[in-house]
Amino acid sequence: MTIALNPKYKAPSRESLTNHLIPAWYDVEKGNLISELKTVSKAAITADGWTSFSQDHYLTVTLHYVSNGQAKEKVLKTKAVYQAQTGSAVAEEIDDILEEYGVREKVVAATVDNAANMDVAIKQLSILKFPCFAHTLNLGAQKLYNCTTISNWAARVRAVIVWMKRSHMAKVVLKEKQDLLKLPKHMLILDVRTRWNSLHLMMERFCEQFPAIQAAAIDPRIRKSMEKERLAKIGNEDLGKAEAFVQLMRKHYTSTLAVSSEKSPTCGEILPILQKLEQQYTVQEGDSAFTRSIKENIWNDLSKRYQGADIRRFLEEATTLDPRFKYKVKSDEVWDRIREAAIKANTVEATDELPEEGCKDGEEEEEEEDYALPPPSKKTALEELFEEEDNELRSLCESQPRLSLAQRVDQEIQLYKSFPSIPCRDSATLWWWNKQDALPLLSGLAENYLCVQASSTPSERVFSTAGDTLSAERSRILPEKADMLIFLQKNC
Repeated sequence: MTIALNPKYKAPSRESLTNHLIPAWYDVEKGNLISELKTVSKAAITADGWTSFSQDHYLTVTLHYVSNGQAKEKVLKTKAVYQAQTGSAVAEEIDDILEEYGVREKVVAATVDNAANMDVAIKQLSILKFPCFAHTLNLGAQKLYNCTTISNWAARVRAVIVWMKRSHMAKVVLKEKQDLLKLPKHMLILDVRTRWNSLHLMMERFCEQFPAIQAAAIDPRIRKSMEKERLAKIGNEDLGKAEAFVQLMRKHYTSTLAVSSEKSPTCGEILPILQKLEQQYTVQEGDSAFTRSIKENIWNDLSKRYQGADIRRFLEEATTLDPRFKYKVKSDEVWDRIREAAIKANTVEATDELPEEGCKDGEEEEEEEDYALPPPSKKTALEELFEEEDNELRSLCESQPRLSLAQRVDQEIQLYKSFPSIPCRDSATLWWWNKQDALPLLSGLAENYLCVQASSTPSERVFSTAGDTLSAERSRILPEKADMLIFLQKNC
């Protein structure tokens, strides 16, 4: 086809692609990213480890920041590591990656999983650590497997599904019953212990196909009496529990999807979601023993999360500065902390912009030329016509008392409070970008919080790309080349 389109075109060889074209493209894109990151004031990272098909261990670090009202996500490096992944070793590897891209001093927080070595590494880097919210929700739901009442009921349903998925005749009978009962022709779903969402999906599909399963249980073509007996044991009581389970856990399932989306969910969403789950898992008077056990097991675990003083304060401030959830924190103290943070941030910024004193004698003339006032521009005809009005307006502005930094911050906080909340479908970063003229001091501060991720799924999502790159057929790709391919695929 290529020859037919252009007989003169000569496709590059594998040698040229591997050793020349891809490295050259990588160098250009990496240089562009480093240049772009020089203009970034604050950023956050996610990090996680992964083992390839050839049993090589990799560490991936992703960077998140806000630029021109858009939340940006970049994969910095997928680095092969050949030493024991202790906390100190991971800290050193992450530090080297951040220094390579010049963002070490700009990182305000890191979102990682609950591994002990990551905990030690982030502490050594003196970065605020956020436990991945998706992992936290999964750990809370995993407590259901420790409850005897729930695990025994789930085991009965699971045993029926396992048998019906393994038996060819059971599959045939089930499809016939689906046609007869006009049910969707969906296959049954089997859960995976490490992914609690699969338990919710299994029970949801079980409720949908329960009439077909019951009809299959009495079909004479299923010969083994033992299997018929097992099917017959699944009755309306199990269906009722499954329906109650699906209804109760739907918000938990939806919350997991929300913080695992590709739209970079920020840490400002964590507290509002926890408030929703607290309402869902509050025990009511009319709850059955089955429902009560689900609520107590999950909320007893979730209620202990994010209780550290530093993390809690950061989450409250992030939630307050998210225009979607700014009224979810019922505390006046958080506004005082935001006021102090805005004053401190803008004081430091103003100090950094001051010219350095004590210049050498040889530099004085050059500075005078650099800072010389431009020649006065010629007035337009409209300016000459309204010169008197412009002079009066200028005099009026100069006579107004100038507000201090603290007073301006107070004014912006009051103005921000007066704005209505925005729908969840709208972008918080874009909202602040549009309000930067009205709220210049707070908009800069908001970026420090909006860049922090609620979960570490961005780094884990890289592993899907890494699995396709370092597949069984391409397991001998050098780690350096794999890093280039993943960097270009995710960032370009």
